[in-house]
Amino acid sequence: MNPLIDKLRATVGAPHVLTDGDLGAWEEDWRKRVRGKALAVVRPGSTAEVAAVVKACAEAGTSIVPQGGNTGLVCGGVPDDSGTEIVLSLQRLNAVRGLDRDNLTLTVEAGCILQSVQEAAEQAGLLFPLSLAAEGSCTIGGNLSTNAGGTQVLRYGNTRELCLGLEVVTAQGEVWDGLSGLRKDNTGYDLRQLFIGSEGTLGVITAATLKLFPRPAASLTAWAAVPSMEHAVRLLELAHGRLGPGLTGFEVMGRFALSLVSKHFPQQRVPFADESPWGVLLENADHESEAHARAQFEGLLEAALEQGLVTDAVVAENLAQAAQLWHVRESISMAQAQEGLNIKHDISVPISRIPAFCEETDALLVREIAGVRLVNFGHLGDGNLHYNVQAPEGADGPAFLREQEDRVNDLVYSQVRRFGGSISAEHGVGALKAGTLPDYKSPVALSMMRAIKQALDPKGVFNPGRVLHR
Repeated sequence: MNPLIDKLRATVGAPHVLTDGDLGAWEEDWRKRVRGKALAVVRPGSTAEVAAVVKACAEAGTSIVPQGGNTGLVCGGVPDDSGTEIVLSLQRLNAVRGLDRDNLTLTVEAGCILQSVQEAAEQAGLLFPLSLAAEGSCTIGGNLSTNAGGTQVLRYGNTRELCLGLEVVTAQGEVWDGLSGLRKDNTGYDLRQLFIGSEGTLGVITAATLKLFPRPAASLTAWAAVPSMEHAVRLLELAHGRLGPGLTGFEVMGRFALSLVSKHFPQQRVPFADESPWGVLLENADHESEAHARAQFEGLLEAALEQGLVTDAVVAENLAQAAQLWHVRESISMAQAQEGLNIKHDISVPISRIPAFCEETDALLVREIAGVRLVNFGHLGDGNLHYNVQAPEGADGPAFLREQEDRVNDLVYSQVRRFGGSISAEHGVGALKAGTLPDYKSPVALSMMRAIKQALDPKGVFNPGRVLHR
């Protein structure tokens, strides 16, 4: 018997230390790109149990892979194939610890599903604005560890901006209680910012105090057809001026991306599908009234039509129509998966440079790889594109990935660097991009990151080989 496994069973209970049977739910990433092998999957039920598990693993020299809902896209939350790593699942830590209405804060444990966090806020008549396609299965701990983005970053910021405090288990098995709900606290280094976005490489987030907001009186959605990415950027500028902080979402979708939704989900109606190269999805949240929000929206779209920024537009008449429009946007990734294996890029570029980036990079890829198809969509409002590359029609998808993925990545990432962007906007680095990061991150930045890792996790207990290459 393995003494560590025995100790872990004694700590969290034998039913919560899984070593046999199908562990694919924890060992395989969401995109099914990699399948690892864990020494065990451990499911603690409290912060004290997490601390005890970490301490036992540190003493045994066994690495830990923290895992939330396992919805990550960069292979950062699954074990490698060595069979020596412990997967530490936080899903049992799912309690809502408290809501402070006057302070506009909610304290939850790391395993809370994002949708449950949204519902807890809604039941109190408040808003937690983080919104992702995976919100029914991703956890708040995972959202924090990857600094998740989503569709409302334009107004409310990434997850980092939505967190006021953390509870963290350190690599030594100690618990840092930093669950302050303070918005001002200048008493030294802001430690929470080290753990947010660190992808489980510095500590295990076990709970968080989150910002809440008053719910808007109305939230309206519109879809606009635009003739070019340049026109989309100009529309964004106009929307900022007309709607101000009411502009909570601004998504852009290319014609081919939308054609895949029409092809694979024909029951969905894609507005202006054959009429325009680009579609833009806008959301306007208003704290006065629906009538005021609609008047603002219609004034914006009328001005955009007059200026030639859009060729047609529609405003959702009710929540059901709004949900249908958002469902089209959220179905692009699923439609692309139905079309076949593809090369995904989660990039950010200064908004002002996105039109030139797309024009030049599109031409470069089409020239270098005959028949390649470009699935371009994303959060234009914050400069984040999911600039994906589909194999030529009829081509062997797995063969295309084997033969072309490294080349395509080099071409796209070189363009991202040339335009002053980032190779990872909201998905993180994980294991998938850890080997690539040194080519696109400054040596000084990497040196500081390694120094932080060495200071907080000198034995390399947490998530080795993720973010920072081994």
